[in-house]
Amino acid sequence: MKWTLPFALEHLRVVSIPMAVRFRGVETREVALFNGDGLTGWAEWSPFLEYEPAEAATWLAACIRSTVERPTLLRDRVPVNASLPAVAPERVQTVLARYGLWRTVKIKVAERGQSLEDDVARVRSVREQHPEARIRIDANGGWDLDQAERALRALSAFDLEYAEQPVAAVDELAQLRRRFDAVPIAADESIRKAADPLRVAQLGAADVIVVKAQPLGGVRRALEIIAETGLPAVVSSALETSVGLAEGVQLAAALDDLPYDCGLATGALLGADVTYERMLPTWDGSAAVLPAILPTVDEHLVDELAAPRERQEHWRERLRQAWQHLPADVAD
Repeated sequence: MKWTLPFALEHLRVVSIPMAVRFRGVETREVALFNGDGLTGWAEWSPFLEYEPAEAATWLAACIRSTVERPTLLRDRVPVNASLPAVAPERVQTVLARYGLWRTVKIKVAERGQSLEDDVARVRSVREQHPEARIRIDANGGWDLDQAERALRALSAFDLEYAEQPVAAVDELAQLRRRFDAVPIAADESIRKAADPLRVAQLGAADVIVVKAQPLGGVRRALEIIAETGLPAVVSSALETSVGLAEGVQLAAALDDLPYDCGLATGALLGADVTYERMLPTWDGSAAVLPAILPTVDEHLVDELAAPRERQEHWRERLRQAWQHLPADVAD
C-alpha cells in the first residue's frame, strides 16, 4: 500500500519505555508504532529525540518500507552479542547477567565525563571475568585522533575483536588505521550518518562496517550498502522494541555471510516491551541467538506504555516535519 500522512497520523501510537540500564544517556526510550487497515503487522519508527527531520525521515522511510518489503531469509536464527554500557567495574556482572549466556560483548567507552582509566578498568573487568569472551569496544566517535590512538594502544592488551567508531570523521578513521593497525576498525556513524557511506571503503577507513536497518532507510538499502562497500558487516540495533529488532534480525538473516555476532540483543536493556514474547536471546550451544520471526504486538502493553498526551503530540509534529523529507517512492 502507499502511505499517506493522514493515514500515518491516524494510526500513530507512541510508547514510553523505561530503560532497565541507562544507555548513552537514555533513561526512557520513546518509540512510535503504526498499525492499521492495509498493514500486515506493526511497524516501528524510533529516531532518537535529538534527530532533525531529515534524518528522522530516513528512519520513517525504513518503517514504511518494512510493511511492504520482506527479504529472502538465508537462516532462521542470528547470533547476537551482549552490550555493556559505560558502567563502573563493580556493575559489569549485574548488567551482563541480563543477557544470560553469551560469547561476544560490545563495551561502551569514551563516555562523556569519564576517562581512559575508566574504560580500561571496565574492559579489564570483563576480560578477567570472561577470559574466553570476544570483546569489542564502541566509542561512538568520542575521541579525537590522538586520544583514539592512545586508547587503542592501551586497550589492545585485552585482545579486542575490533574498535567501533573510535573517531567521528571518515578521514580520521583512515589516519588512525595507518597509525595503529593492531586493532581492526569498525565504522558505524560513518556509514549511517554520512551523505556518502561508501567513502569508508573508498578511503580504506575501516575493516568492518556496522549497519542498522532503520538509520539506513530499510533492509533493502542496507543490503545494497553492504554489497557496494564489499566489507564484512555487523548488523546492529538502535534501542528498538522487539518490533524494530525483528527488522534488524531479518537484515542479518538475509546476508550471505555473517562473520560476526550481531548487536541485536539490546532488548535486554529495556525495562519493558510491546510484544507477547520479547526478542531476547537464547543459547543454542555455541552462541546467543535470536529467531528471524516477526513478533506479535500486545495492544494491552501498547496502552499500558502509552506516552503522555503532550509527548504524543510532540511525535505527531515530528511526523509532519519528517514527512516533508520522505523519498517519493515510499509515500504520497
